[in-house]
Amino acid sequence: MVTAEKDLPAADLAAVNASLASASAEARVAWAAAEFGGALVLSSSFGAQAAAMLSLVTRVVPGLPVVLIDTGYLFPETYRFADELTAKLNLNLRVYRPTLSSAWLEARHGPLWTQGPDALARYNHLVKVEPMHRALHELGARAWLAGLRRVQAGSRERLDIVRRQDGRVKIHPIIDWTDRDVHRYLEKHHLPYHPLWHHGYVSIGDTHTSRPLTADLTPEQTRFFGLKRECGLHEETGGTGI
Repeated sequence: MVTAEKDLPAADLAAVNASLASASAEARVAWAAAEFGGALVLSSSFGAQAAAMLSLVTRVVPGLPVVLIDTGYLFPETYRFADELTAKLNLNLRVYRPTLSSAWLEARHGPLWTQGPDALARYNHLVKVEPMHRALHELGARAWLAGLRRVQAGSRERLDIVRRQDGRVKIHPIIDWTDRDVHRYLEKHHLPYHPLWHHGYVSIGDTHTSRPLTADLTPEQTRFFGLKRECGLHEETGGTGI
């Protein structure tokens, strides 16, 4: 069982956050690599602005495992974007999937994402959370990097740079970046946005729970029919993984 508490006690966690507050994103990644070595992974949904985080992290730690959860319902553009960035950035991509195919899932449960908040939460657990926990376990991860940013959602406004989640250490190197910061990084390194960014999508997940931003929506409401923002991957589930 992974126990982050042994790696980073509460007092040390507070001290680390204080010391990294004024550090660059690259320095935060370097700290994580020095602290956790081969027990560190990066997760990515290959979403709208994902190229920035993928490039930044793998420039500091080449060959780091990059976990993509393939729910079976990603946009065709997302699969092609993942192929493009994997080749361009020489990513060590590790793809994890639900234990049931999308066809079998629907045969057994129907379209869970249409059946209300509880069924939507169950859907997210089956196709996202469980595969991610399995990935962290199989890769021996004591810590993982994620590209969350405070400006993305109210649920992320108070996130620290380093926190604990389900018995592991979670590091958010670009947590304080703005959209302008991301844009500048992408331009500087000649990196693309996700193709659907140019069609109004600001947050990109599964085909049936993502929609483009329109005048009557906030960015948070473009996911999960406005019922919620988080899919569960970045929330405490009460366990330590598998």
